[in-house]
Formats: sequence, structure tokens, C-alpha cells
Amino acid sequence: MFSSKALFRMALLMAVLYSCGTSQPARRNVLSPGAPGSVDNRSGKHPSQTVFTKPNQITKRQQEEERKKINTTVERREEPAAGSGDTALANASYKSPSYYKYITDSIQRTSAKASYYRSTESLFKQMAVVPNPQNPAVNAQWYTTVNFDARKPNFVILHHTAQTSAEQTLFTFSITRTGVSAHFVVGRDGLTYQMLNEYMRAWHAGKSRWGAITDMNSCSIGIEIDNNGEEPFSEPQVESLLKLLGYLKNKFGIPQANFIGHADIAPGRKDDPSKYFPWKRLADAGFGYWYDSTNLQQPPADFNALLALRVIGYDVSNPATAIKSFKLHFVQTDTTPVLSDYDKKILYNVYLNYM
Repeated sequence: MFSSKALFRMALLMAVLYSCGTSQPARRNVLSPGAPGSVDNRSGKHPSQTVFTKPNQITKRQQEEERKKINTTVERREEPAAGSGDTALANASYKSPSYYKYITDSIQRTSAKASYYRSTESLFKQMAVVPNPQNPAVNAQWYTTVNFDARKPNFVILHHTAQTSAEQTLFTFSITRTGVSAHFVVGRDGLTYQMLNEYMRAWHAGKSRWGAITDMNSCSIGIEIDNNGEEPFSEPQVESLLKLLGYLKNKFGIPQANFIGHADIAPGRKDDPSKYFPWKRLADAGFGYWYDSTNLQQPPADFNALLALRVIGYDVSNPATAIKSFKLHFVQTDTTPVLSDYDKKILYNVYLNYM
């Protein structure tokens, strides 16, 4: 029999032999500075070091990678051939249409469309949350109605871009710092670009008023026409504009009277779409009103010009700017803030369309 001392020695020997016979490498503190072979000079880590990442970091990284995959898939059909973009930019002069096109296409691929999808998704989620938990007046059970649809625009507001090209305007509407937008842009060459779904609220009207409406952005579609405000509008873009207006009028049932200009709703602040805009041609096609210049009716002796302007829709809080905006639309050859006898005839005959 083995004594207790012998058994202890045997157990100690077996433990030593076991530890020497394993293949486990000696542990090294890879975080210790100056340890030989402990750090890769390029990455700052030991080649065999395991790097642990916090779970929330992994989640954020995965979300970003997934978002990039989605954006790449959505935009794949619009990507130019490899190297073609650099060549196009090198051949484009600064602030030329091709320069703005290259920059805008890049912004659209990398951020603009992804931002658009996030914003629309957020709006959809807000509309789906009913009842509103922030509303202290709602204190009963939630009952749903089945009779509803989306809000629809009831006005079309026309603008000129006051820029040098449609490409520049597309760029302007693709970046957040400008804070402006429109639903459509019509180029000089007749190309029509849609930048926002018609049911969404664009930022094109700004501080404005028409009749009793003080938030024109919420009830209108904004159309920007490529023009610097100092030149006639091209035939291709007028033709394209008429086609677009016909589509919008039929789709949303927009009344003929509700096709107006930015200057109409913002007297004294805006002058677009300028005195060169062919309002009569639009009116002849059913978009807005005009007057019969060959058979102007004489206004009655008690005709109130400011009241007529107000009935049409103009903000007459500043009579001079209201008159000027009216004449910019309907007289065009003279935009002084004074109504001549002939101007009053025009105003009276336009006014009759709103009676």
C-alpha cells in the first residue's frame, strides 16, 4: 500500500506531466506596449489577436452595410460605366450643365434617394399611428372609419428657376442646405423631371397667400420652369408644360382658376414666372383665366378695383404690390403699381370669371 506522502507525490508528478504535455500556447498580454512581436505596425494589433466588438457596434455596422446594399440595388441601373464619371467631370467646365449633372447624379446615388425613402417611410409611419397618444382630448376607445383617402393638391403654382440650367436646379433641390424644392422641373429642351410625389408637400411657395389660404405648400403642386426670368420661354418646354398641366388637371380635378404663378401668391416678394410667361396660351388650353382683348367690357362706375383683386385671390394688404403682381400676370408690358383705365378694364373682365 502507498503511504499518504507517496500518494501526494504521485499526484503532483501527474499534474506536472499533464501540464507539460498539452499544446496550449503560453499566454501573452497583447495589449502590453513593447512586447516583442505583439503588435502589427500597420494595424496596431497582434496578427492572432481576437478583436471583440460591442453588440451595439455590430448592429450599427450591419445596418449601415444593409443600407448600402439596398441603395446599390436601387441605383444600379443608373450608375454610369466605370471611369465615365471621372472623364465627364474632367471635360466639364465649372458650373456648366454637365458639371451640375455629374455632381447631382453622384448626390442622388449616395444620399438623396436614400434620404427620400427614409423621409417617406417616416411619414407613412406617422400617418399609421392612430390614435395620437399626444392628444389629451382623446380619452375613449379607438374606432376606425373606412371612408377616407389621401389628401390631394388643388392648385398648381408655376415658377421660373432664375438659374442657368435645369441641371443646376436639379442640384439645388438635391441638397438640404437650400431648403427649397418642387414637384416638377421643366427644362428648356422640353425634358420634364419629377422630383417629388404629388401627394407630398414640396417647399416651393414660401410665405404666400391666395384668398383665405395662407399655406399654399400644403394644397399645391410646384412646377419650376428652367428660365432665368429675363428671356422668353422655349417652345419645347411650353409644349411639355401644357402636357404636364393636362395630366395634373385630369388626375386631381384641379379647377381652371387654380393655375397661378408664384408672383400671384407672393406680391412684392416674387416675380416669377416673369413677364415673358405665356399665360394667355395656357388659359386658351384651360389652365388659368384670361380676357378677350377684342371685346373688353367697360367696368361699372362703382367698380372697386381692390375688391376685385381680393375676389380673384390677391393679398391686398399692400395695394401697390397686389396691383403690380396682377399686371405682371395679365398686362405684362407694364408692371407699374398703378391701374390705368385700360388696366381696370382687364381687371374687370378677369374678375367676371370669378363671379
